[in-house]
Amino acid sequence: MTTEDCFHLGAVTKTRGLKGELQLFIAFDEPEKLKFNTLFIELAGKLVPYFVTFFKLPQKNMAYLQLEDVDTVEKAALLVKKAIYLPNKVKPKKKKSEFGLKDLLNFIAVDVNEGELGEIIEINQFPQQLIATVSYKNQEVLFPLNESIIKSIDVVKGVVLVDLPEGLLDVYLD
Repeated sequence: MTTEDCFHLGAVTKTRGLKGELQLFIAFDEPEKLKFNTLFIELAGKLVPYFVTFFKLPQKNMAYLQLEDVDTVEKAALLVKKAIYLPNKVKPKKKKSEFGLKDLLNFIAVDVNEGELGEIIEINQFPQQLIATVSYKNQEVLFPLNESIIKSIDVVKGVVLVDLPEGLLDVYLD
């Protein structure tokens, strides 16, 4: 299993109790919709499968997890600060009406004036708005994702048409 076959669920933040229970930070928007009994933890650059014996969501973005064969605090401590992945096949399918701006990750950004900018490699959420990152002419370019910038989205082709403010690209390329 590779990271391309999976999606990022979150990361282990700390151990909990003495019997190997883990506390997780959940980066996935709707973890309550997930149904799984196996997950993958990234160890030394490889995804290692673990069977889940207990998974609870006490609050938003936090979960408690117990894994088979991780039954001591010492074994659990080895997993702290490790990324957790689930197979793509357990990811709930979104309806078209549920498509959001965060789903533009990996879409190709095309500017109405400059043409193709490149793949959106990252989307960061700030209190005011979402910011997309593309690699354009070997430079990392950031631009906001909002109604005034986005002109159209082609979900089938994976393309988002944007109209960047005049001079924005010059800031990064000069």
